[in-house]
Amino acid sequence: MTVTPSPSPAGRWQTLRPWLGVAARLGLAAVWLIAGGTKVGDLAASGRAVNAYQVMPYDVATVIGAALPFVELALGVLLLAGIATRISAGVSAALLVVFIAGIASAWARGLAIDCGCFGTGGQLAAGQTPSYLPEILRDLGFLVLAGFLLIWPRTPFSVDGWLAGDDTVEDTDE
Repeated sequence: MTVTPSPSPAGRWQTLRPWLGVAARLGLAAVWLIAGGTKVGDLAASGRAVNAYQVMPYDVATVIGAALPFVELALGVLLLAGIATRISAGVSAALLVVFIAGIASAWARGLAIDCGCFGTGGQLAAGQTPSYLPEILRDLGFLVLAGFLLIWPRTPFSVDGWLAGDDTVEDTDE
């Protein structure tokens, strides 16, 4: 009878980490593609959603609201393909921190708004209750995905890996 030793925790991590990276990259890509895609059809509504936070002049909020869906779509495409993954993850993390701060600010100031993360957002109708804590927790989860990709950006099935001539991810801790 032959006994095969079980792999060490470090060996299991080296095997699992690249696939967790793929899941993080594709998950974050899906978030950005869905968020941007739901807003791109009505850029004026996206501007109103940004304005609902009441942290900048209306004209600035309108411009940011019009640009944001395209930034989100670009991040989604870059992450989906695995192009400039670390940079895309860094921009994603920065945006998510801004989003979390905005939601927390609206909550602290007693504003009744829909965050607009996956739709048009804006002021809530009378009698509707905002759901700030779940939105913040959701964005914190997305921030964890971005953080993972900041630390371990190289994943299988990515243009980054292909350009580096590294289709395998055996030793990719950067």
